[in-house]
Amino acid sequence: MADFGEYPPNMAPQDALIVREQAEPEHAVVPYSAEDLSRPKAGPLNPFKDENNLLKRKSVPTGHAEETFLSEHTFRSKHRAIERRGGPEREYQTNAEQKAEAARIRAGRESKGSATIAEGPGSYVGPWARYKKAEYEVVADDEELASDEEYEIVEEEEEVVESGTIVKAPTKALERRKEAEEMGDETTTFHGSAEYDYQGRTYMHVPQDLDIDLRKEVGSVTNFIPKKQIHSWKSHSKAITALRFFPSSGHLLLSASADTTVKIFDVYHERELLRTYSGHSKAISDICFNTSGTQFLSSSYDRMIKLWDTEKGVCVSKFTTGKTPHVIKFNPDPEHANEFLAGMSDKKIVQFDIRTPNEVVQEYDHHLAAINTITFVDENRRFMTTSDDKSLRAWDYNIPVPIKYIAEPDMYPMTRAAPHPSGKYVAYQSSDNQILVYGANDKFRQNRKKSYRGHNNAGLGIDLDCSPDGQFLASGDSGGYVCFWDWKTCKMYHKFKAGNQAVTTVKWHPQETSKVVTAGLDGEIRYWD
Repeated sequence: MADFGEYPPNMAPQDALIVREQAEPEHAVVPYSAEDLSRPKAGPLNPFKDENNLLKRKSVPTGHAEETFLSEHTFRSKHRAIERRGGPEREYQTNAEQKAEAARIRAGRESKGSATIAEGPGSYVGPWARYKKAEYEVVADDEELASDEEYEIVEEEEEVVESGTIVKAPTKALERRKEAEEMGDETTTFHGSAEYDYQGRTYMHVPQDLDIDLRKEVGSVTNFIPKKQIHSWKSHSKAITALRFFPSSGHLLLSASADTTVKIFDVYHERELLRTYSGHSKAISDICFNTSGTQFLSSSYDRMIKLWDTEKGVCVSKFTTGKTPHVIKFNPDPEHANEFLAGMSDKKIVQFDIRTPNEVVQEYDHHLAAINTITFVDENRRFMTTSDDKSLRAWDYNIPVPIKYIAEPDMYPMTRAAPHPSGKYVAYQSSDNQILVYGANDKFRQNRKKSYRGHNNAGLGIDLDCSPDGQFLASGDSGGYVCFWDWKTCKMYHKFKAGNQAVTTVKWHPQETSKVVTAGLDGEIRYWD
């Protein structure tokens, strides 16, 4: 017979009869080719399928395999039926038997404890209570065992502490340590040639045997930019973190360092190191004289703020909140001369009174990151603060709600501040290598006309300072330079090298015409004129 392919599937009935007569008995006319029959039931061809095994084998050696699809609901209902009635894997349990089994498991668990006890024996553990280990039953020597029981000789061991267990210090040791911490280890050393002069006066006395009157009003002389170095002090072994001149007279210089000490130097006569104040265990973050200069505060990364007697070197009192103080400022107002503010690492500004060191007088808690600067403005009735949250806030003293909040999208964190002697402005060291100026009156607006550039401060807390007559602005630099700008025109007048490492602190002398002190990461204090 001719090939099947010659007969089209849609031939006329009479032609089909002819074909059927001609067809051999074993041949049946099927209107489909083998290719049609081997195609998948629906959808396109799978290019990765093996041609030889197009039809899935459903017969397997153990019987006939068949795919089936169940809905989640059907499966769950069948599963529950087996759970209820039992199956080949698990015998059927009655309700009472299930309850008894659950009770047996629960009985092997430790108690939840009392919600009123925080720690120690009987403390609340709730759903995290452990399961007890199987205990041994103690039997007498002559006692017979059942058929399913056996002996095990257990030797009692000494109490072994598992690896990784945190063991608490004994309470007595903790008490002793607390006492030692409270006592502190504040020491002071006098290094000067003589503690008292021929009239019995200490270094606190403002010298009057000089060419300059140190008792005149601050800012009454015209300032100039310094040109040369006239002295240097190399008493600190690590970076200098802060410098402060003695209030109004400036005859003493106080310095704080990362070597955990505070030192005081004579600015006139022999320019010698007078005294060292030791008592912190970590680097000192800030120092601040009170208005009279008789006492000063030091804050450190050991989380302590200490009040020192400038003359005797005695630690008068200590303050702490358990957080790191970044900046401290005495209130310059005579009415609140016993109070100071501390900007902490936990976003808070806390107010202490030196007469009650154990309690916080007020807490200003609106910033969203560590505090960087605190500046008193408006005749000390208000203060401005900046933080790592890139915002500036102004507050009324003693009222813990900000009266002004400035946060622009283009602002950077402002790390240091310097009030202008006029009291109308505050200059801020912005982290984008420029100095910005904000008004210190009611509006606290940024003065867009004043922006000082040309130095590099990124990544470091570089200090800045205004000259006492308000004519110049000075700032350190991360490359070891000191930069001077004209306050009015914002023009950089002068820039000179003042060290090989970053200059982080700059201070103008309050009484001299052109004397500036600088220090930085190299630990050397340089005096310029």
